Amino acid sequence: MHQWKRATSSLAATGLLVAAPACGGAEPEPATGVTAYEGARVVVGNGDVIETGTLIVEEDRLSAVGDSAAVEVPEGAARVDLSGRTVMPAIIDTHVHLRSENRDTLVEDLQRKAYYGVAAVLSLGRGTGDAAFAVRDEVIPNAARYYTVDRGITAPEPGRTEVPYWITTEDEARAAVQELAAKDLEWIKIWVDDRGGQFDKLTPALYGAVIDEAHQHGLKVTAHVFTLEDAKGLLAAGLDAFAHGIRDMDIDDEVVEMFFDRPEVVLVPNLPGPGVAVDLSWLSGTIPPDQLEQMQSQQADRPEAQEAFGIQARNLSRLSAEGVTIAFGTDGGAGWSPHAEMEDMVRTGMTAADVIVAATRNSAALMGLEDLGTLEAGKSADFIVLEADPLADITNTRGIVDVYLRGVAVDRGALSAAWLGGASD
Repeated sequence: MHQWKRATSSLAATGLLVAAPACGGAEPEPATGVTAYEGARVVVGNGDVIETGTLIVEEDRLSAVGDSAAVEVPEGAARVDLSGRTVMPAIIDTHVHLRSENRDTLVEDLQRKAYYGVAAVLSLGRGTGDAAFAVRDEVIPNAARYYTVDRGITAPEPGRTEVPYWITTEDEARAAVQELAAKDLEWIKIWVDDRGGQFDKLTPALYGAVIDEAHQHGLKVTAHVFTLEDAKGLLAAGLDAFAHGIRDMDIDDEVVEMFFDRPEVVLVPNLPGPGVAVDLSWLSGTIPPDQLEQMQSQQADRPEAQEAFGIQARNLSRLSAEGVTIAFGTDGGAGWSPHAEMEDMVRTGMTAADVIVAATRNSAALMGLEDLGTLEAGKSADFIVLEADPLADITNTRGIVDVYLRGVAVDRGALSAAWLGGASD
C-alpha cells in the first residue's frame, strides 16, 4: 500500500462520534479530548457552504460538521466561538520544490507551509537523499505532511540540475520507472520541455515508455509541459495529470476534445506571475522587514510577463469552463505562495469557490489523501480559521486567525518569532 494511503487507514470505522445519552437517566460522561468550534461560516471544500456551522473535533478527527442548529455538542466538550469567522479546509499543494538537503531545512519549509494553512505537499521530481523519505513517514508538529515522487525523469539537460534521471532510450526509461517503483511512490514526474531550444526534449517514444511502464507498476504520471503539441502527444500516450498548463499558445478545439475523451486527467495549472505590481505587506509575519522591503521595491508592471500570463489564463479559463478537473500547485517552496496562486487563478476568470475546491478537495483526490480536502465527519481535523469570507474575495485566505492540523492549532506566533528573530507579527 502506498505510504500516503496508509495515513488514511484509520478511517475504516468513522462516523458521528457524538456521545449518546446514557440509559436510565444517568448523567452522560463528560467528553474529553472533544472541542466544538461554533458559529463560523463553513466552506466545506466541495462547493457547499454552511452559513452558521459547527465542527466537532475529537482528538485529531472531525466527528461532526453541520448547521449549528442540527449538531449536538457533547456534554463537557470545550467550546470555541467562531462567530463572524469563516472556516475552510487546509490547502493541499501538489507541486512543490522544497529544500530537502537535510531534515532541518525540510522541516522548516513544511512549517512555513503550515503557517499559511497548508496541510500537505507533494515534492515533484527534485527530491533526493534519505531525509525526504524519513520526513515522509513522520508526523511533525506545526508542519504540513510531506510526500515525494523522488527523482523525476527528463532528457539530458547539461548545466541544469542533475537530480532527475536523464534518459535517451526506452530501456533507460523503463529502468528508471522500475527503480522508482521500488520506493513506495504513487506518481512519476516527467519533464517534456526543450527549455527554449536549449536541449532535446523527451520524444513521444520515450515518454510513452515511461507512461506504459508506470502504469504496469500501478503508478501514475504527471508531466511538466510547455507546448500545445506536446500536451496532445501526452494525452494520446495516456498521461494522468499535467503539472503545468499549456504555455506557448492558446489551446484549440482538438485538445479540448482530447480532454473530453480523457475525463480522468487532472490539470494543475501552476500559473506564472501576472506581471503586475502587488502589495506584499501581508507577508510580514514570516519575512524579516528588510527582506520584505527589498521584495516590495522590486514589484513592477511587466508587459512581457502579462502576455505570458494571459496565454495561460485564457487556457485555464477555457478548460475549467469545459469541465476539466483542476487541482492546485505552486511549483515553489515559499510558504505563502499558495495564496498568491489562488489569487492568480481567480484572475483567469475562475470563481473563488472553484479555486478553493481545486486547492482542497481536488488536490486531495489527486494525491489519494482520503482524509483531507473537505470538512466532513471522519476526516482529519485540518482547517483554517479566517477573519473574512474568501468566497467574497479570494485574498481573504491571507487573513488567517488560526490553522489547525490534525486537531491541533499550529503555533504561528512561535514560528513567526523564530523566523523574525524574536519579533512576532
